[in-house]
Parts: sequence; structure tokens; C-alpha cells
Amino acid sequence: MDDALASQDNGALTVEQAIANLQGEDLGLRVYAAWWLGRFRVDAPEAIDVLIAALQDEADRTEAGGYPLRRNAARALGKLGNQKAVPALVEGLACSDFYVRESAAQALGLLGNPICVSRLLELLNNQILGTLPAPEPPQLAQPFEAILEALGRLGATEAIPMIQPFLDHAVPRIQYAAARSLYQLAPNLQQANQYGDRLVQALSNSNLQLRRAVLADLGEIGYLPAAEAIAQTLAENSLKLISLKGLLEKQLLHITLPHLSDGAVQVMALMDELL
Repeated sequence: MDDALASQDNGALTVEQAIANLQGEDLGLRVYAAWWLGRFRVDAPEAIDVLIAALQDEADRTEAGGYPLRRNAARALGKLGNQKAVPALVEGLACSDFYVRESAAQALGLLGNPICVSRLLELLNNQILGTLPAPEPPQLAQPFEAILEALGRLGATEAIPMIQPFLDHAVPRIQYAAARSLYQLAPNLQQANQYGDRLVQALSNSNLQLRRAVLADLGEIGYLPAAEAIAQTLAENSLKLISLKGLLEKQLLHITLPHLSDGAVQVMALMDELL
């Protein structure tokens, strides 16, 4: 981090400075400002406007054709939760930069507006599109993981037939994203549990990075039958606690405090053991 960024790190940078920097000419400060506005959840109208404008930026471009500022702007808009950003993020799904498309899909999933579902489905079904693939192996045509997760968050049940083939994708993380999405979209508990159990089985994968990904997926869907398996997974306790927290939050949605469900008590006991 250069001196200009270091001097404005953490609390030293104000909202006004960040907004001004994002509209300035220093590319490093602009990229940092976009990250900062998202990191500190600055949901001010001026911040939203400059971040949306940054989604069209042409100045900050890598030799490989990527748009780092657009990526940070999309991520920030997803965190800020303002629906005004939805149309611009939908446009971002057509960007030539794989990671802008990925960040836009993630942001749209977080914003929860179903208006983007048809566009996400087009992207899921279009592996050519004339845009750049991921630059590293396996060089995917589209950010399928982000698209699948967004469709699950958005409750896009019409996407189920298109998602199911991804359960057999060559990339395990995409398989897991499909299972997570189908769990959220399943029409009944029996089918939902089928996909939840598939994720539980994946916790025994020999690859630590994949086990970490599955912990995040199970925490996101709050799959209670996974509680014991999560606690026993060979991974960092901090990640297991985050996953179990997701299960607990799901349980707390269906109870009236101070009364706790058996599931909530079970998860809390497992969390205590990990602390």
C-alpha cells in the first residue's frame, strides 16, 4: 500500500474524502475508495451514485482487459443494499471482464431483486457470449458459482431445470453451489434434505479449500442436520463457528425468545465446544 493509501486507511478516510477520491484521477485512490465505501457500509445517496458511475469506468483497465474499479464498485453496491444499483449491476453482467460479471452476480443475489433473474438465466445458459473467461484454470466461460448462488438467494424456482446439470460439473465448487441453490429452491423438505446431505458428504473432501467452501454453503442455507458434521470437519474452528452461526440464526427465525428449539440448543452446545 503506498503512502497516499496508508494515510487514509481505516478510520482516517472520511465519507466525503472517499466520494471525492472515487471521482478523482488517481486510479489507486479510486479503487481503494470503492472498496472502502463497501467495507464501511456507506449507504449515502452520493456514495451510491458514484459507485454506479464507476461501473462504467474505462480508465482503470489491466493489460489482460480487466476492470478492477468496476469489480470493487459492484462488490460495494452489493453490500450497501440499495435497489437503485440493480439496473447498473444487470448491465455489469454483460461486461467483458469475468470478475466484473462475477461481482455483479454476487451483488444482485445480495440485493434480492428478482428483476435480474432472466438475465442471470441467460448467462447461465450462454457459455460463449463473446466475453473474456476466467484467466486461470479451468478458465470458465461464466462465473457459474456466483450465478447459481444468486439464483438460490433470489428464489428463482424456474431455474431448477437449468441448475440441476451443474450438480455434475467438473469443478467441485460449482457442484456445491448448485446443491446449495437447489436446497434453497426445493419444493419440499425431502428434496431439500437431499441437497443438504450432498453438501454434508462434501465436508469429507480431502481438499481444505473445498471443505471451507462447503462450510460457508451450509452456513448460508442453515442446514441443521449438518451441525455435528460441521463441528467435526477438519478445518479452522473460526470457520466452523461461522458456519454454525448460520445454522443458529436460521433456528432463531422460528422461535420466540427466551424459548429455544432443540436444534438451537444443539448448535449452541457445539459452538461452546469450539470456543
